[in-house]
Amino acid sequence: MLRWIVFAIIYVVLGLYTLQALKTAIRYPWVHYFFIVIAVLVLGNFVYQFTWGAEDGRVLSRPKSYAFGFMITVFTFQVITILFLFSEDIFRVISGLTQKFTGNAKEFSLPERRRFMSILGLGIAALPFGALLYGMYKGKYKFQVLKYALEFDDLPDAFDGYQITQLSDIHSGSLDNRKKIEYAVDLINKQQSDVILFTGDLVNNMATEMEPWMELFSTLEAKDGKFSVLGNHDYGDYVDWETEAIKRQNLEDLKVIQRDIGFDLMLNENRYLKKDDDKIALIGVENWGRGGFKKAGDLKKATASIDKNDFKILLSHDPSHWEDVVLDDDLHYHLTLSGHTHGMQFGIEIPGWVKWSPAKWRYKYWAGIYKEKGQFINVNRGLGFLGYPGRVGIWPEISVITLKKKALT
Repeated sequence: MLRWIVFAIIYVVLGLYTLQALKTAIRYPWVHYFFIVIAVLVLGNFVYQFTWGAEDGRVLSRPKSYAFGFMITVFTFQVITILFLFSEDIFRVISGLTQKFTGNAKEFSLPERRRFMSILGLGIAALPFGALLYGMYKGKYKFQVLKYALEFDDLPDAFDGYQITQLSDIHSGSLDNRKKIEYAVDLINKQQSDVILFTGDLVNNMATEMEPWMELFSTLEAKDGKFSVLGNHDYGDYVDWETEAIKRQNLEDLKVIQRDIGFDLMLNENRYLKKDDDKIALIGVENWGRGGFKKAGDLKKATASIDKNDFKILLSHDPSHWEDVVLDDDLHYHLTLSGHTHGMQFGIEIPGWVKWSPAKWRYKYWAGIYKEKGQFINVNRGLGFLGYPGRVGIWPEISVITLKKKALT
């Protein structure tokens, strides 16, 4: 209870400060009252959803996600506005003290400057405010197909031009618009790839979250099959289960669901994709993540029957596995496919110009194609969303990767 009181006090103080900016910049009282009502409703809903409304323990349900999303939106608006006003207040204090100690008796007042800074702060704060609302309304379903062509010296000849569609982080527990997801599934099938590879986090926490979507996702098609691995959210580690047996059963149910929708789930296992007389090894490990994330991935077990000269594609949910383990493994993994980061669902990407997200402060490899030590990784930005129920600048992704045989020169 104490933390909620402290949080509410901070929120109210920020709100009052922001209200002063509104009163300075806008003369219409209804605008001020409207802001107060919105701020109170957002705070009340946030507290309710994460206390009395939290019948599902630690599960981040849709109502919780939207409560969190609206709180982040309003809080961001307040903080940016206050940064401008606070800088102005510091200027006023310093100027006032300077005048006092220099003996200048002229009253210190810059109302026009104050109003200008209020308008400027509110205007700039309105940009992320609008962007975050757009992200919840439209951005989370702004699907994009990103296509890559990767060249390899030792790609088996028959696989020159072989096309892979990679999906990741569906997070079915967050999905809330069937027509948009139908469009995404249709968009995936239109790529007509040879194989579909899914790199984990089918659900947020519980296997039941996928049940309403099973029939739809079972319509995904690829002539050489659909293969998958588990992500950190698939294990149910973020739920307060009544017993360990129920938790284990949830994971078993999820494995059955994956197979029912047509995914060949690889649990520290491998398969071979064959074309004419050639083959490539497809390796799938369980989740392995840096820090406190589950480390169930076992490369040695997954590659026990793999020849070191095989062309290898690895499915591993968390890109920190590639950085910390895979790159320096005795075997050479030509291509690793990961997800997990979501690109933090927020950032700025202008191809060839800008690629930025707060995700880069946590993950060295956070979105797109990277190459190190002659090995490639693609970090998929994810199809779904989690936590903040939207996306801004980092749109939901369908990766289409074409394998190419490097021409001899």
